[in-house]
Amino acid sequence: MPPESPRLSKEGQDDNVERVTTVSMATEQNGSLNQRMPTSQNQAQEGVGAAFASNVAAFDVQLHEYSNGYHFPPKYPIKEQVRMVMVSFWNFYNTGFGFFLTIYSLNVIAWGGMLFLLLCNAAPEMCWVNGTYDCNHIDSPRRIWIETDSQILNGLFCVTGFGLAPWRFRDWYFLLRYRLQGDQKALRTLAGVHRGWFRLSGSDQLPVALGPKNIDEMPANYNINGVPYPLETISDAPPTGIRAPPTDLWKLDFVVYFNVANTFLQCVLSGFMWALNRYDRPSWSTGLFVCLACIAGAIAGIMMGVESKHVKAIEGVALTKGDMERLARDKELGIPHYNNISDKDPEVKKEKERRKQQKKSEKTTSIGTDNGR
Repeated sequence: MPPESPRLSKEGQDDNVERVTTVSMATEQNGSLNQRMPTSQNQAQEGVGAAFASNVAAFDVQLHEYSNGYHFPPKYPIKEQVRMVMVSFWNFYNTGFGFFLTIYSLNVIAWGGMLFLLLCNAAPEMCWVNGTYDCNHIDSPRRIWIETDSQILNGLFCVTGFGLAPWRFRDWYFLLRYRLQGDQKALRTLAGVHRGWFRLSGSDQLPVALGPKNIDEMPANYNINGVPYPLETISDAPPTGIRAPPTDLWKLDFVVYFNVANTFLQCVLSGFMWALNRYDRPSWSTGLFVCLACIAGAIAGIMMGVESKHVKAIEGVALTKGDMERLARDKELGIPHYNNISDKDPEVKKEKERRKQQKKSEKTTSIGTDNGR
């Protein structure tokens, strides 16, 4: 970041000129110019000083620097972001797991979309049965395909619901050991499993340079309860030189229990789908347990995603060679980048929140006034 941004300097100059012009016009409109002149100069100086202070504050936000000189990756234009995503996806797709996950996801999307269209009665011609038009007839092509579609989707959901069950019940076992017996080693094991988003109490006091590559070489002058188990599962040394604060333990409970709930709900759904045929199965069972299982899995994933982003916003993310080249080039060109994970001005967000709170307070005040009347 250059010491002076052209965009900000131009805004500052425009602001200063506007303030000085306004003060001067106000002075000329009043009588006794000789008496008013000292006051107008003071006001102009105050306006210039306020504008300069606001620009300095903007520079402080924009040029926020870490002690080790770290800078967050820049935000790329949409076209470059799309290109980078496509390249990353292609590299992932060429791996065995990436190919399997892609085919699996496409099947879920395709069969799920077909089920949605059938439920919306997008194909009315499938409602004819023996010359009678009845979309809800049990033997209509529409109902037969809904059953087929539901069975396929249930099988696809079993891949994750049952396939991840051993790891989910392992997490549940360690969580119960900690909650019922106070086993710190069990909690440290969970911290190692969820190292991407969960931070132990006291982990923010660990040496900044401590990471999985050098933990065996570092002297053991730190609180062992703040380090995951095994030791090699400790999170990487934070690029910013600042460690994220400890994560609330209830969030770990939240993720573990909702993952386990997803597996249990999938068991119930499979029981209805496999033990009962479409003539005897209650009509509400399939839709209810599909929704509950999906919601349970999605909520756990959202919690992990939100906490992971929170950790990255504090500890930083690794810079690629392209990121460093882009930052160096933009610095030479005078293109500003805010030193945060979203590359956005945090003052804008604060201003929006302030206005939102102000509107909320005004609304509350108006409601109280109306009730008083």
